[in-house]
Amino acid sequence: MKKVNRVLWGLLLVGAGVLFGLKAMDIIDFEIFFDGWWTLIIIIPSLISLVTQRDKTGSMIGLVVGVFLFLVVRDIISLEMLGKLIVPVLMVVVGICLIFKDAFNKNAKEAIKRINARGLYKNKSTSLFSTQKVAYSGEGFFGADLYGIFGSLECDMSGALLTEDIVVSAYGLFGSVDILVPENVNVEICATPVFGGVANKTRRPFTPGLPTIFVTGSALFGKIDVR
Repeated sequence: MKKVNRVLWGLLLVGAGVLFGLKAMDIIDFEIFFDGWWTLIIIIPSLISLVTQRDKTGSMIGLVVGVFLFLVVRDIISLEMLGKLIVPVLMVVVGICLIFKDAFNKNAKEAIKRINARGLYKNKSTSLFSTQKVAYSGEGFFGADLYGIFGSLECDMSGALLTEDIVVSAYGLFGSVDILVPENVNVEICATPVFGGVANKTRRPFTPGLPTIFVTGSALFGKIDVR
């Protein structure tokens, strides 16, 4: 995915460079700073993320917001109409993403199904209206179910010795779940943000041969961070 992301940004820069070059030679003419040009700062990254990212929800929401702002600036729709439409449209977008989520993450879903079929014990931790920190180290860690419900839960598994793929189910329900992972693993995000945020902050390329941590669940008016 990172290669695809790099290629798309490269094509965008090449296209922009060609257009500016043609403008400089007076072959074509166009206005660089047209009304609403700044909405492209939202629209273009959202479009690229829609192609390259496995979780489409945030990208689709960003794209819808950017397009609506562009239409308002261009006087195609009024600000009053935007206020009336933005919430129902975002609800439709989130609903579509939930319906087709399995199609977006088909390979990951199949891997998760195989892992769960092993029936191994998974650690369970819940932070309810509180702040809690848990840590796991050594061998024998086969996954976890984590709940941050109106609270904050930090799960430190950086010391865990993983020899096979595992599933970590995380739910940030008006709360947060922070997951600290070992260095020698891959991370696959399959969790769904619903008016919340899910972020993979490890910034690591996928390395074949290493065990993968599949992070599932949802962030409902909350957040899930993997570090």
